Amino acid sequence: MVFALVALSVLALLVLVHRWLWIRLVRDTTTPGRLARRIGTALAIALPLLSVAALTAGRAGAPFWLQQTVAWPGYLWLAVLLYLTLTMLVAEPIRALLLRRLAHRDTSAGTPEAAALAPVAAVAGAAQPGLEAAPAGAEPGSVAAPEQAPADAPQGSGTGSGSGSGSEAGAPAGLPLSRRRFVARTVGGAAAAVAVATVGNGAYGVLRGPSVKRVQVPLAKLPRAAHGFRIAVVSDVHLGPVLGRAHTQRIVDAVNRTQPDLIAVVGDLVDGSVQDLGPAAEPLRGLSARHGSFFVTGNHEYFSGAQPWIDHVRELGLTPLENARRALPHFDLAGVNDIAGETEGQGPDFAAALGDRDRARTAVLLAHQPVVIHDAVRHGVDLQLSGHTHGGQLWPGNYLAELANPTLAGLERYGDTQLYVSRGAGAWGPPVRVGAPSDITVVELASYQA
Repeated sequence: MVFALVALSVLALLVLVHRWLWIRLVRDTTTPGRLARRIGTALAIALPLLSVAALTAGRAGAPFWLQQTVAWPGYLWLAVLLYLTLTMLVAEPIRALLLRRLAHRDTSAGTPEAAALAPVAAVAGAAQPGLEAAPAGAEPGSVAAPEQAPADAPQGSGTGSGSGSGSEAGAPAGLPLSRRRFVARTVGGAAAAVAVATVGNGAYGVLRGPSVKRVQVPLAKLPRAAHGFRIAVVSDVHLGPVLGRAHTQRIVDAVNRTQPDLIAVVGDLVDGSVQDLGPAAEPLRGLSARHGSFFVTGNHEYFSGAQPWIDHVRELGLTPLENARRALPHFDLAGVNDIAGETEGQGPDFAAALGDRDRARTAVLLAHQPVVIHDAVRHGVDLQLSGHTHGGQLWPGNYLAELANPTLAGLERYGDTQLYVSRGAGAWGPPVRVGAPSDITVVELASYQA
């Protein structure tokens, strides 16, 4: 019941936002009956429908080709919608100011030519209602052809977002329609350009592949022989209908170039089934590290069935750590299932992974979500490696992600335990990142004894 109310509220908000953007970017900038108005109105209907389809097609069991068809336009529109709404909110007071300044100039700075033409315009207007006075500088005796009032507005209406005859929301009633339309096109065009450029740059950042970060983490109990041990942390690849095999190959190539001692894939590898995304994950066979590659589940693995993916990554050469521990030469490597597995009775079990270990040895834990850090502290973990947050992915989403996670990105200390959170190597939903670039992190362990 609560979920249904939230869904309805979100849907209502989306409808209102799209209605407002249609008014500002389509109705206020185009002429009724013209092709531009028809195209703008059609897009205002089709794009949100594609976004809903992109979000629901996978869980509804739609064929993978259909998921791919709706994913690109649907998800990209969600990103454009976010930044178009933000830029238009900023542009709204600018638009109102420009309209008022133009109206003030028209009423207070009349020219002799305009005064001389006023009687002519009045006579012409009486003979032909609807004609406007010619602008200053026009040939004597001429009049300006009227612009048709928007057909979707009631005639003679006053101010308001739905009016289009005499004035519009925030527009002075005496300002000619042509000038109001010019302001609407200028402001709307600038806002749209900023939004599209922001999304385009964010999409380029995702599609070119993640950058490599290097972080050194000193650990008190790490023996001198393990000083400089390199762990490549890969999280949130999110293979799906948008990011596929080419994206996986870029990540594998980037990881292998770092020549790590160990590779840790810390969840949210996929958004879909093995049947649909098995070929996209195939390049993972090429991962190369002296001590092997390890995998723990993220919450998205459970959306499509975690066990088939656990079995499949094992076939690809990765070692799944399902609430388990592996003793390496100089420290213990443990991994726990994601919290989402609790719905299937496969949630994190810290006792199984860490309960009987020798606490004199350094322990490194792989856990998808940072929120389990307090369990890690209780079990004496020295370093937890996580993902999940995407660093917020789309600004200002980082502020919301900070509220839901103890650490948004980077390295922080909780008691005797350190937590490193990667921003992730891919993107969920829109293949776009703004203010939170994707990354692969090489964590270099450092010994105090060195």
